[in-house]
Amino acid sequence: MSDDSRPYHKPVRRPAELFDRLFAAEDPAEVSRVAHSTAQALLSRVRTNPDEAVVDRLVAFTAEHGIDDIAELWSRSPAKTLPGALWRLYLVQLMIHDDPLTAALTYERGRAALDTADALIAGAPVPASPDELVSLVDTILRGLFSGDFAVALDRAAAFCRVQAAGATHLADDYDATESDRSAAFTTRALRLSDYASDLSACAALWRRESLT
Repeated sequence: MSDDSRPYHKPVRRPAELFDRLFAAEDPAEVSRVAHSTAQALLSRVRTNPDEAVVDRLVAFTAEHGIDDIAELWSRSPAKTLPGALWRLYLVQLMIHDDPLTAALTYERGRAALDTADALIAGAPVPASPDELVSLVDTILRGLFSGDFAVALDRAAAFCRVQAAGATHLADDYDATESDRSAAFTTRALRLSDYASDLSACAALWRRESLT
């Protein structure tokens, strides 16, 4: 296929560029209103009639279009809100898709280190290959649109806790020889741990019909 005939694809922004990115807004109240209304409308419409093709497109959205559109809508929302939860899940999904080899290594280290049920709750095979981990995170995201929403959030939280534990141990491994890499894993561990707490709280709010 020549360059002229190749379909255009919007560049995919990588998670490392996005964790700390700020989005300008002239009216924060309007940004918040749009974020909440779009998240609620999207979820309500799809869950009312969970057409498989529509769910497939939503799960694959960031891989095809990047994450900028979603980020502009939801990234500045508080953690314990519906748009905040959706934003975190899409960002975790993109992180896994972007580097499944590292994700699989991190997950396996975390699974071996944790003395909890988190790996069972997340539901990955033992051990999980990179492709299986990509499939798992897509399955978790799919559960938001066509399954038990709170269960999907709990699975995502457990997944983040396993990843955070693995990143912590990898940071320790690299501390003496590769300080920059160690710092990157430490940062990832802290953020994933925060995400796990946020998503667990969102699951509890959803069960009380208080997640908006």
